[in-house]
Amino acid sequence: MSKKTRRTAFSAVAGVVAAALVTVAAVQLNVQPAGAVDCKTFWVSPNGDDAAKGTTEDHAWKTVTRARDEIRNKHLNDRMNCDITVNLKAGEYPVSSSIDFDQQDSGNNGHRVIYRSVDGPGKANLEGAEELTGWTPYKDGIYKTSFDKTKPFYTLFEDGKRATNARYPNRATDDTWAPYLTSILYQEDKMDVHNWLWGKPGDWDPSWDMSQASVTIWSGGSWSWFTDTIPLLDTNFKKTQTTLKYFTRFAMVNSRGGSRYYFQNSLSFLDQPGEYYVDFKGGEVYYKPRAGTMDGVKVMRPTVKTVLSLAGKSPQDRLHDVTFDGLGVQYSDFVSWYRVGWNAPGDSGVEHKYPEYDRQIELPRDQFGAITLTNTSNIDLSRMHISDTGYTAVFMLYANDHTRITDSLLENIGNDGIKVEGGWPGEGDLTNHHTFSNLFIDHIGELVPGDAAGIELMDTGHNTVTNVEVKHSARYGISLESRPEVQDPDQYESGNTFKYIKLEEMGLDSGDMGAFYTYGVDNQEPHPIQNTVDQMVIGDVIPDPSMPDAGGTRGVHMDAGGCGFAISNVQVGKVTDQKYQSYKCNTVSNVDWENGFDTSKMEYDKIGVLPTFPYDVAGR
Repeated sequence: MSKKTRRTAFSAVAGVVAAALVTVAAVQLNVQPAGAVDCKTFWVSPNGDDAAKGTTEDHAWKTVTRARDEIRNKHLNDRMNCDITVNLKAGEYPVSSSIDFDQQDSGNNGHRVIYRSVDGPGKANLEGAEELTGWTPYKDGIYKTSFDKTKPFYTLFEDGKRATNARYPNRATDDTWAPYLTSILYQEDKMDVHNWLWGKPGDWDPSWDMSQASVTIWSGGSWSWFTDTIPLLDTNFKKTQTTLKYFTRFAMVNSRGGSRYYFQNSLSFLDQPGEYYVDFKGGEVYYKPRAGTMDGVKVMRPTVKTVLSLAGKSPQDRLHDVTFDGLGVQYSDFVSWYRVGWNAPGDSGVEHKYPEYDRQIELPRDQFGAITLTNTSNIDLSRMHISDTGYTAVFMLYANDHTRITDSLLENIGNDGIKVEGGWPGEGDLTNHHTFSNLFIDHIGELVPGDAAGIELMDTGHNTVTNVEVKHSARYGISLESRPEVQDPDQYESGNTFKYIKLEEMGLDSGDMGAFYTYGVDNQEPHPIQNTVDQMVIGDVIPDPSMPDAGGTRGVHMDAGGCGFAISNVQVGKVTDQKYQSYKCNTVSNVDWENGFDTSKMEYDKIGVLPTFPYDVAGR
């Protein structure tokens, strides 16, 4: 049997197993198994002791892993006749390594294992960072301290606010990525270069120390579509040329011009309050505090890329029926370099029916989130507060079904708020039937502006997205993506519902986009209606004026097909292109880009988060 055949057979079985898990759980909902153990309630507190009993508030454990191990090692969840609850008291819970849950930690017999913030939503906070201390003055209002250089980090926070890696040119404000420099074409035969960057003569200062610097660049020249963040190998100031350690997504120049970029992580650039520089070789970090002094300032460096790892053994043996309720998940790390996807079909090195899909997915090194789900079923994330992440907040990779993320606040996110990435098209429907409801997702793409979305759905269907509000994104608000080469029977993007959606401040620094975006969905005739969009308000979609394709922002963009949608009751603010762009393969009714738009049909009071939302987001 070939690799391709084995993979396809394996993936197809996964969907059947997932359905079986759900069915078994439903059938056994009210079963009381013989010899079932009593219901258990455990307590965890920042002031607790893992040597305590953990069964009362006064004798709480100190860590979540201690509670997990008690349930796992004593098989308390094997014969359940009610839920098992772990109560986390208010306070900070330092996380120095990912907290892992696997299939052994599942609920059973229709009951759940619940980890909850007992004092209210967001009060028990899992903190994937540690404080940097021992600061001493350096010069010009800059302080420095040492860190364990065997444990590097790639983002930093001062008092819960992300610091900026010292850069040139300096950003205009904390909420903007501009201004930039612009690359040039050095020679005509260098048009398709992905690893050499030439700047305009005079733009670079020969006194700069670039030995540990990197570049963040909108590769593609005039295509402001994706950002790459890549370390530099060496720099030739005479030629105004630098060599990148890894290839960018696109070339640095195209026929219409050069790419916008900025350099970062050089002590030579550290001149603004709120900036930092990491000397990875020397194990020192330099920081210029916003208030001019380190007195009373708490600077946090991430310790993990993933705080909660929820991963079953395989698609046939999933972690299931676990709830995380009201927990805070704060701080996670970024990566040393970043590029969106493989550069060419087949680059993943694994044979697939649609090798083009390699270009849509994240590189394996980047398939993670502050919360990462793989091989799961019936996982609930409710009333969560996920903030200050280096990368994606919640990453759902490959085989997951019936995930519910509800009533939660996600803010200050390095890349996507929520990302669902299924398997390859035509090889088995691995991820489906998710619910994303009553969510406020604010400030996304802080480190990866080029492809950030509040919610990004890839190769996944039968999902419900309702009462979601996304605010402040360089690119998308919500996206649903496949590939235009994929034939309809091999696509898994059908059955999705998007309703009561509010998208504000989208497309702030990106082109060829829509606040609501689809790519390569249902491209073959006759385009039956398979997805619905209803009751959506999109604010102005106006990019930074430095963007070369600033005329390419839209409210709704159905790209490379984007067919089979019923779109109704949609209102869009100002855009630089069309409010709606598609291939005329959808049904559209009561939308403000067509004559006869009737505002009385808009249910404005239901759009965005509900009055029951557990966090105060008024005025945002």
